[in-house]
Amino acid sequence: QVQLEESGGALAQAGGSLKLSCAASGFTFDDYAIGWFRQAPGKEREGVLCINSSYGTTYYADSVKGRFTISRDNAKNTAYLQMNSLKPEDTAVYYCAAPWDRSCPRPYEYDYWGQGTQVTVSS
Repeated sequence: QVQLEESGGALAQAGGSLKLSCAASGFTFDDYAIGWFRQAPGKEREGVLCINSSYGTTYYADSVKGRFTISRDNAKNTAYLQMNSLKPEDTAVYYCAAPWDRSCPRPYEYDYWGQGTQVTVSS
């Protein structure tokens, strides 16, 4: 079955960096897009970034442009979210997700989800 497992969440200082990983199994990783989402306390889940099967990227959140990047290593069945210049408002549980699609879909069109990893940014 499809499994997605996030790791790398931690407590970070404002202005610092973190790199999250999303390890995938149970499907042909190379053939599908992967997205990153986040949910802050008391807020709805929002899309952050997506990478398609051809390594093209789509930003869902304008607030992370210039600070966050997404990448994938198909040999390791793993996607990454590099987060730089962190701000306290980046504090959230971060999820990776996979759509049944090679392209990056609209944020509500994802089919499989990981359990999430906590990122806390202190000021």
